[in-house]
Formats: sequence, structure tokens, C-alpha cells
Amino acid sequence: MKTYLGEFEEVILTMVGILGDEAYGNAIVKEVQGKLDRSVNLSAVHITLYRLEDKGFVKSEMGGATASRGGRRKRYFKITNAGLSLLQEMQAQRKKLWELLPQLNFQRLIYG
Repeated sequence: MKTYLGEFEEVILTMVGILGDEAYGNAIVKEVQGKLDRSVNLSAVHITLYRLEDKGFVKSEMGGATASRGGRRKRYFKITNAGLSLLQEMQAQRKKLWELLPQLNFQRLIYG
């Protein structure tokens, strides 16, 4: 059975892979905002992370409690082999499509 990701799921899964050992909710929000100039909601990120975990594309574990967080613990996420495989497959599919796209003159399309 093929599994497909929505665009936001793909962004979040990719960020988990990029951040490695530092992938947790707030870090992902900051990276998406900083790298993609895109406003994201922490709750939406968490919901997406849990959905990706249910699908087997990420796994999570709790970090230690810290005084700076008032004794609360962070949940860290890691991309799984299945998640990495899926991203690689999606990248290959996109590359095929981009190679089929004729060279467009965007100036001509805009100013016609």
C-alpha cells in the first residue's frame, strides 16, 4: 500500500530530518519560519508530528526535564528509515516531473 504525504507533512518530515537530534516542536516551528519564511502554528506542528509517528515515519522520545522549562520535558523526534525512504521517493518523483516541464519564459507569461 502506497502512503502519500500532504505538503505540510512533507515539510515537517523534512525538517525532522534536517534538525536531527534537535528536532522538537518549537525548533521545527523556528526552522520553518526562518528557512521558508512561512508562519506555522505549534499546535499544527505537533498534530502533524503525531500523525507522522502513527504512520511510522518518525519516532519520538522524551528528553530530560530542565529548570529553564519549569521541570517540563521536551519530546524529540527522529526520522525513521521508512520516513527517509519516502522523502527520497518523493524527491525522485518531483525530479522526474520537473525534467518533463518545458523551459518556460516566465517574463513572457507575466508581461505577455
